[in-house]
Amino acid sequence: MSEDTGEKVVELAKRRGYFFRSSSAYGGVGGFYTFGPQGAALKGNVEEAWRDRFAVGEGHMEIDAPTIMPEPVFEASGHLDTFDDMLVECPDCGESSRADHVVEDNTEYEDAESFPIPEVEEIVAEYELVCPECGAPLAGAAIEEFNLMFETQVGPGDGQPGYLRPETAQGIFVEFPRLKEYARGQLPFGVTQVGRAYRNEISPRRSIIRTREFTQAELELFVDPEGDGPDLSAVEDVPVRLYPASEQQAEEGDEVETTVGEAVADGTIADPWVAYFLGVAREWYESVGVDMDRFRFRQHLAGERAHYAADCWDAEGEVGGNWIELAGFAHRGDYDLSKHQAHSDERFTVFRQYDEPKTVERAAVDPDMSYLGPEFGGDAGDIVSGLEELAERDRAAFEDETVTVEIDGESHEIPVEKTGFAVEERTESGEHVVPHVIEPSFGVDRLVYTILEHAYREDEVDGEERTYLELDPEVAPTFVGVFPLQSDAELESEAEGIAASLRAEGLSVTYDDSGAIGRRYRRQDEVGTPFCVTVDYESREDSAVTLRERDSTDQVRLPIDDLPGTLSALREGDLEFGELSG
Repeated sequence: MSEDTGEKVVELAKRRGYFFRSSSAYGGVGGFYTFGPQGAALKGNVEEAWRDRFAVGEGHMEIDAPTIMPEPVFEASGHLDTFDDMLVECPDCGESSRADHVVEDNTEYEDAESFPIPEVEEIVAEYELVCPECGAPLAGAAIEEFNLMFETQVGPGDGQPGYLRPETAQGIFVEFPRLKEYARGQLPFGVTQVGRAYRNEISPRRSIIRTREFTQAELELFVDPEGDGPDLSAVEDVPVRLYPASEQQAEEGDEVETTVGEAVADGTIADPWVAYFLGVAREWYESVGVDMDRFRFRQHLAGERAHYAADCWDAEGEVGGNWIELAGFAHRGDYDLSKHQAHSDERFTVFRQYDEPKTVERAAVDPDMSYLGPEFGGDAGDIVSGLEELAERDRAAFEDETVTVEIDGESHEIPVEKTGFAVEERTESGEHVVPHVIEPSFGVDRLVYTILEHAYREDEVDGEERTYLELDPEVAPTFVGVFPLQSDAELESEAEGIAASLRAEGLSVTYDDSGAIGRRYRRQDEVGTPFCVTVDYESREDSAVTLRERDSTDQVRLPIDDLPGTLSALREGDLEFGELSG
């Protein structure tokens, strides 16, 4: 699809109530959009479809955590120090832009986000890149890191510093000590969450593709680092289009058409868990209406992959001639849980039972508090914690007469005889392990946009141009429109009764008696309603109605009593419209 198609989709979305810029009466604020009646329904259907597959379908639990979290959460997670984008400010107009986007939009480089700042500055100078707003040269302008966190204050007065979450994941990670109890300490187990996240984007753009407030659907799967991988039999034959890092870096690299099983066997996808979710996601994306000819999985290059991620792939959709990220699939290792364990007083581990008890040597300390208390005062507790950690990590440190412990950057020497250090044999039935995390993270808003653009169609019906959205019935905002053929009290009453009966069957219904029947069909086509039911004067005689399909515009006559069951079967995919006219 062309950029022109994207403009048509955005115009249709605004006119028909899919999405539009928020607070427009006050000039609006970049990066914030309101989903209208059609868009909210489509978005809600997408979220429910995701829950059905990734929460219910996988047997995982779901939580709903706050969107504001205290500062220590993000100190532990690393967001306060590393959650940055590259900002360049125009020396003439003062407009701020993402430097990597300026590079990607105006050069052959597609992954400037992974480049170090000095390299981006060199590219800006070499290509004589200019400000997107006013056209002034950007060469020589400093590029700086800009933290994307929205800061707030919890409580009155000085209060407590807090931040709007930039991802839903941290709300799951910080509650792991309690969530593992709900899972009875059995690995693997998964926790999902669908909710809002916030990033103070430097230059939000392309309508709902890049915004400052958005919805994520995330699954955090906690696995035993030494446990068995997934059963790939359900997805091994799923066809996938992959764009591995090796192909991205090759001079004439290209995408690879393969299957999940083959990609694991030849090492293209290194982690079986990531491979499993790529297979599940590929089938799910197709089911909600993403065009598989415009869909791929791209592997992160080394420079853009988070340092803790063993492997990471993005699901990408092509819109407006560009590839955009729809989801990320990462093996995050034990980074997140280890960080929160180190910064909190909780244990972020699961007890792994041995098949048989083991006799092992363990180093331990039993400090003499009658010495540590008077000697170190309020620091004595931290000294004890430091000694315990050191004994577990480095027994050799206790071989001399004194041992050194660092507390807040300050070294303290303690006589070994006062530490109670000893190595003992113990019989243990198991051990505590920090689980590893597999994370499929989906962006909902940009998926909604992708579905709309991939569903956009133009054709001609009865000599007139028609625009329609070929939305899958599972996600279409309205499933069926019900119309009286003409303005007639009896026809209207009959049509309203049919609409009510269909709603009672759990179908999403719109009733419309305004204007010519052809115009009403066109309105429903344009918002993507799969079927329309028309009540006419013959309905009084044959107790039947006309059922029209959106895509083909074909019509069949159907008994009113059969309507609820037939439409339900069409929605569930148990019946094809063509079978009705056979």
